[in-house]
Amino acid sequence: MKNLITYISFLFFIPYANAQYYLRGEIKDEKNQYLQNVKIMLHSTRYIYYSGTSGGFGITCRNLSDSITLILDGYETKSFAVKTDVFQQITLKALSSNSTKNRQKLISITKDQNFSSTYNWYVSDESYFSLVENEIVDVNKFPNTGFSLNINKASYSNIRRFINNQSMVPPDAVRIEELLNYFNLHYREPAKKDVFSIESQISDCPWDVESKLLFLNVNARKLDMENVPPSNLVFLIDVSGSMDMPNRLPLVKAAFQMLIKNLREKDTVSIVAYGGTVSVWLQPTSGAEKQKIIQSIEELTARGDTPGESAIRMAYELAEHTFIKGGNNRVILATDGDFNVGEVSEKALDDLITKEKKTGVYLTCLGVGMGNYKDSKLEILAKRGNGNYAYLDDINEAEKVLVKEVTQTFYSVADDVFLNVHFNPGVIKSYRLIGFDNKRDAIADSTGELEGGDIGSGNSVLAIFEITPLKEDEFINATFSQSPAQVSLRYALPNVPANTGNRMELNYNCPNNYAPFTDIDKEFQLGTAIAMFGMKLRASKFFPNSEWTDIEKIAYSAYDPSNYLQKQFVELVAAAKKIYVKKRKKNSN
Repeated sequence: MKNLITYISFLFFIPYANAQYYLRGEIKDEKNQYLQNVKIMLHSTRYIYYSGTSGGFGITCRNLSDSITLILDGYETKSFAVKTDVFQQITLKALSSNSTKNRQKLISITKDQNFSSTYNWYVSDESYFSLVENEIVDVNKFPNTGFSLNINKASYSNIRRFINNQSMVPPDAVRIEELLNYFNLHYREPAKKDVFSIESQISDCPWDVESKLLFLNVNARKLDMENVPPSNLVFLIDVSGSMDMPNRLPLVKAAFQMLIKNLREKDTVSIVAYGGTVSVWLQPTSGAEKQKIIQSIEELTARGDTPGESAIRMAYELAEHTFIKGGNNRVILATDGDFNVGEVSEKALDDLITKEKKTGVYLTCLGVGMGNYKDSKLEILAKRGNGNYAYLDDINEAEKVLVKEVTQTFYSVADDVFLNVHFNPGVIKSYRLIGFDNKRDAIADSTGELEGGDIGSGNSVLAIFEITPLKEDEFINATFSQSPAQVSLRYALPNVPANTGNRMELNYNCPNNYAPFTDIDKEFQLGTAIAMFGMKLRASKFFPNSEWTDIEKIAYSAYDPSNYLQKQFVELVAAAKKIYVKKRKKNSN
């Protein structure tokens, strides 16, 4: 009888032990507009979900009662308890620009301009900032423009990943300035003891006969590797479950092991690993103990969730503890960016890094993976952390970033670098900066301000303006001597306190050195093809009539066959052409 009662009780218990509940609801803003792509974290499982196009969501739960956190850029993060048998009607409050601690940071700025919008593009669970192209500007109204310089190169290798996978590229993944940065075009070493040199060139615009191109080339001096200061490096390595794929943690391990081989005895390496928990995996170790460091990296395994926020805090604390005054103090974060525990929104990470960078520690971000890759998070971390950002799509890219270009990646010659250009209204009618596009929410924030970038040793930054001369005949024939534009490069010296007059300025007058497109330096021609490639991928409204063959023709005539990267670019253009032409034919049928 006792056994029978136990059995009957067990039968009654089963439905409740295995019960599943369904949490449903919708999310709106204060204007009653539905909000899509809101990140929803279910606290009992720590799984992440997203609201749909109509703001609705449905989540299977194990418990009748649970709690959730809602996160969306531009809105207040909200956490609260829920009952799964109640339909949730949720309102998120927009952040006031005046209530946020840090203002939105612009990449380029021309006062009082209206900007065109772009469209949304969703790729699996990847995230990209929505970008807005720079407009054509009337010089009489707005002769002055400024933009931040940086050496980020992630966009190009990420684009390559999409094309190699026979996929179209999300337009917001295309940052034209990063495509140009990737090739370090037209590098000319500055005169001895100079930090920077500036060069310019004016030529024809291949896609618009009424316009011209102004190339601005900024070159940073090379550091003498025999005399570079010691490095204090903290490897911050994501070993969460999402990194358990061949193109993630194994690639990161191989990349860091290559870097280790070039370290010196006076360099120090520490490792912070995070996956489920956060720990100091390797205490500060001399670069002379290469085998010990390599073995420590090899023993890393992927597991658990992704507590990115607490890991970043620990890495900075460790870097501060081993801080080398006058040295190269840097956290190197390697991750797919899929933080899912702690502060995970772009804004929260922005605030965190803004605070941490005051320590004098730089930040380099190395992105890996696909499908759940969070480009937007890594971009904001690098830009706000006085650092740079690269995407590793394969071992060759890892070798390029961490071995061949190690000084460009890790050794800064200037901080907070930005360029100001004043166009002469007596010479130039209008201009448009190609690339250096701003995030949509940064433009919407009227308090936004220009934020300079970090430039590493031996880097070349190429900026291209599309300009319209006031009098084309006089312009082409150089019958006037007026400079079409004046350039001011402003920057700060690294490892120099801000209150000691470390702000520097280099002024440059652009000469009227017009030359036909076929006569200019081949690397300026190639830069033009790269910019055209980026505009084509972005479906730019300023590049409506050009075909893939136009890009191919310029790229093929300009590239250096002995340069592997340039040769690969020509091949990439051909591969992209096949994908996009095939897609266009399919859509027309």
